[in-house]
Amino acid sequence: MAAHPAVRPRPPVHDPLTRPRGVLAVTPAAQPPRQPSPGDGALPEAAARGYDATTPHPAASGTAPKERDAPHAAPVVRGEPGGPARPVTDRGAVAAGRAVLPPEPGLGGALSAPGSSGDAPGRSGGRNCGGTGLSAEERGRLVGGTHHDPHALLGAHREAEGVRVRALRPFARAVAVVLDGERTELAPEGDGLFSALLPLTEIPARYRLAVSYDAGETVVDDPYRFLPTLGELDLHLIGEGRHEQLWKVLGSHPMTHGGVPGTRFAVWAPNARGVRLAADFTYWDGSGLPMRSLGSSGVWELFVPGVGPGTAYKYEIIRPDGSRGMKADPMARATEVPPATASIVTESSYAWGDAQWMAHRADVPVHRAPLSVYEVHLPSWRPGLDYRGLAEQLPAYVQELGFTHVELMPVAEHPFGGSWGYQVTSYYAPTSRLGSPDDFRYLVDALHRAGIGVIMDWVPAHFPKDEWALARFDGEPLYEPADPRRAEHPDWGTLEFDFGRTEVRNFLVANAVYWCEEFHIDGLRVDAVASMLYLDYSREHGQWLPNAYGGRENLDAVAFLQEMNATVYRRCPGVVTIAEESTAWDGVTRPTHQAGPTGFGGLGFGLKWNMGWMHDTLQYMAHEPVHRKYHHDELTFSMVYAYSENYVLPISHDEVVHGKRSLVEKMPGDWWQRRAGARAYLGYMWAHPGKQLLFMGQEFAQGAEWSHDSGPDWWLLAPDYPAAGDHRGVRDWVRDLNAVYGATPALWQRDTDPGGFEWIDGGAAEDNTLSFLRHDTAGNPLMCVSNFSPVVRRDYRIGCPEGVWVQVLNSDETRYGGSGVSVGGPVKSEPTPWHGRRHSITLTVPPLATVWLRPAAG
Repeated sequence: MAAHPAVRPRPPVHDPLTRPRGVLAVTPAAQPPRQPSPGDGALPEAAARGYDATTPHPAASGTAPKERDAPHAAPVVRGEPGGPARPVTDRGAVAAGRAVLPPEPGLGGALSAPGSSGDAPGRSGGRNCGGTGLSAEERGRLVGGTHHDPHALLGAHREAEGVRVRALRPFARAVAVVLDGERTELAPEGDGLFSALLPLTEIPARYRLAVSYDAGETVVDDPYRFLPTLGELDLHLIGEGRHEQLWKVLGSHPMTHGGVPGTRFAVWAPNARGVRLAADFTYWDGSGLPMRSLGSSGVWELFVPGVGPGTAYKYEIIRPDGSRGMKADPMARATEVPPATASIVTESSYAWGDAQWMAHRADVPVHRAPLSVYEVHLPSWRPGLDYRGLAEQLPAYVQELGFTHVELMPVAEHPFGGSWGYQVTSYYAPTSRLGSPDDFRYLVDALHRAGIGVIMDWVPAHFPKDEWALARFDGEPLYEPADPRRAEHPDWGTLEFDFGRTEVRNFLVANAVYWCEEFHIDGLRVDAVASMLYLDYSREHGQWLPNAYGGRENLDAVAFLQEMNATVYRRCPGVVTIAEESTAWDGVTRPTHQAGPTGFGGLGFGLKWNMGWMHDTLQYMAHEPVHRKYHHDELTFSMVYAYSENYVLPISHDEVVHGKRSLVEKMPGDWWQRRAGARAYLGYMWAHPGKQLLFMGQEFAQGAEWSHDSGPDWWLLAPDYPAAGDHRGVRDWVRDLNAVYGATPALWQRDTDPGGFEWIDGGAAEDNTLSFLRHDTAGNPLMCVSNFSPVVRRDYRIGCPEGVWVQVLNSDETRYGGSGVSVGGPVKSEPTPWHGRRHSITLTVPPLATVWLRPAAG
């Protein structure tokens, strides 16, 4: 698989963007050289890019070595181990995908190298010595990274006798300010600080810094001469928890600020004593790029000129106790390929081609439209395919089988590639294992252009404890509650979100909107909703904290889910939210403004997975046919509550792993009976009120459980496999179910209306059969008859509306792998009362089969 933009090559030696920032690989004094980021474990991110303990460090001059640095080897210029430094070039920066600032007009490019005749201090007018105005306390906080406003001390500032320019370049040999083609050397003040007093009456609109290292000199813009890039309205909305496009203001954003191209970095860390930017261009040392705090918002911000897409970075957080840690950006929109953990600066250039789809996806409400979902684990569907490779194969396959939607997992970045992706570490970044964010857009676009909707799994219930990610982000519980009785998730060893904190709720609500607006996602299937709703979920007495009224309901989670759903439906017409909620919580799909008998407003979801139906019916099918008559209620009970919510019937990923066996292997009997049982079950499922979802591999009766290494057993369909016809028969059955389903409004138009369903006979337990009618809004019916016994039911009488009935589908046809028993030609009803109806028909009902019939045309 070809590398994609999110894969960071080893940074070139002497990247020109490295030199001007002056924050090279010598680490802070309190840390050993090449300190890996916390949480990087056995593969530190530096090593993932080719760095190791033998990589030489750049020169650090301009300050006298401190006593605390003594144990470390003297730093050398970055180059070959023990060899000479290589010259500065622009080529490395371009290869790394970063913008390189053009030389300022009149400067003639890079200035003289140190030691040349042009390197004499004080070449132009100005004082480079004398009082600097920095107190010991200010100096200590600035150098230590805990000053809340480094811009107040760095950059250009007016003083009584002129304008002082101060720069923090910890490893530079010399720094000069360049203004109107003239340069003034800045005097070293120690600790990497340089300053000079210029004989000016006004602060110059633009100046540049010439920064010298052992390898040469480069001219750059000063990050500390720029005003904040975030406005008061943005900060107000962040504080209120109402910034619905939060990803546009926090995180990293390439932009032009004050006429200079660069990247804005902004992160919410209200408990931090300081935040510094560490990146590949600084060799992961943040001492030269402290960020400023933007008041009470808790946001830290810095605009860095010359940095562009492709740059890898993290935030160095100085915690309240003074300790330090490296954290990935919670708002990163791209990441390194795991197990590397850095965030990546990214900018989309994708041109969408799905305007027709987007314009019409809201034409019909989802509960009154056909919705048949093919659930896909992206990395394993066709192992080895990236997003663009999937875009070439997945739409055609799904289109051929007739599914209306795909449900994709995992999408957001996560640590373990073989998982479902439910422990998310970067909520705003599509997993980089399969390509860049624009590559993922390409896949969604391809599916839309094929007429296929895209649902993604979304996990706001909990997040992992990886030290480099969200856990205790700024040294204190931030995204998680402070009380461990609320924070710890006992089932998964993860942390729950603090849904009561406005900024955290904003982070999640904006994330839901982000996927829908930026990636044209058509639906969000929300995982583990039940674990969010109950404070005592999987907790014993004494392990949980009641709500303010003494109850077990998580009122903050309820408010969050209501806000999320209301916001998504308001901003993103045509999008559906789907709850995986396994309890009987009232009103999951009821509108948020309508209170139920419990006093709560609805949660506002569009659909809910019917876990009860799935559990009961699969349990019924697992029984030997001779015993099924004792468990008939497991097949029919779902109709007692079928209209209490708007349901999806899921045969999902959860049912084909961890010893649960694949769908076909859940069926009893020999190979023929297992396939027949699976076909009959799917025919009953497609006719039952509700939408349907099927996990990949089950559409062709794969016998093995899902494997993240090999994915579906596609070889079962190969022409040279002796039993390939058995598997193709089941796949053809699923294809024909979807085709008839989509063309028959009776099967989807009234899924949430009790008037769209009628039992014919739901009590034939002795026969292991059931029969019912579905109706569309015009009253047109479709009849479903299922026989879950291996016995042919001949002359089987069924009450029905008067008319002539014809077979539409029969799972026992030989083309599907059945025995070929047919109900016969058109069957005319007789005026023989049966099942409470005046008319009835007699059929030959095939064994272990489902048959659909409808009135003959005309």
